[in-house]
Amino acid sequence: MNVDRCLQAAEGYLQLEMPGEAMHELVQLPRGVREKFHAKELELAAEMMQKHWNRGADLARELCQLKPHKRAYFLHAAFCLHETGDTLAAKSFLMSGPKSLMKDALFHYNMACYSAVLEDPVEAQRYLRQAFELDPSLRETAKTDKDLVSIAWV
Repeated sequence: MNVDRCLQAAEGYLQLEMPGEAMHELVQLPRGVREKFHAKELELAAEMMQKHWNRGADLARELCQLKPHKRAYFLHAAFCLHETGDTLAAKSFLMSGPKSLMKDALFHYNMACYSAVLEDPVEAQRYLRQAFELDPSLRETAKTDKDLVSIAWV
């Protein structure tokens, strides 16, 4: 088995938005290789593309343990948890991430979404203002975000 070829093929399939094919490549890898960091990252991307939120949350949390300073894994884990319907766990998990998340517009945006879903409009608006300050382009995303329909933010 050519491990590098499988990993490259999986990456290519993900770039083409073909997560099923990427997973087909990844499951062929020997267990020891599949447990390595890069393969886990690729699997997380494929699972999220396929909306396999429970598996995505598990993988993202594993990646958080392996690289606790990497903000993206905390964002991914929380998003997956939210998509499973466990928004309270998503919010809690995201808050447990590295302090550098406070500078990330997506942290504030996601916290706004989670707060809105958890029926805390004041907190949601506060987070949303911070998100827009850090990244004004998020206003466009917010216009169609179903999580934010319950709050006035314009």
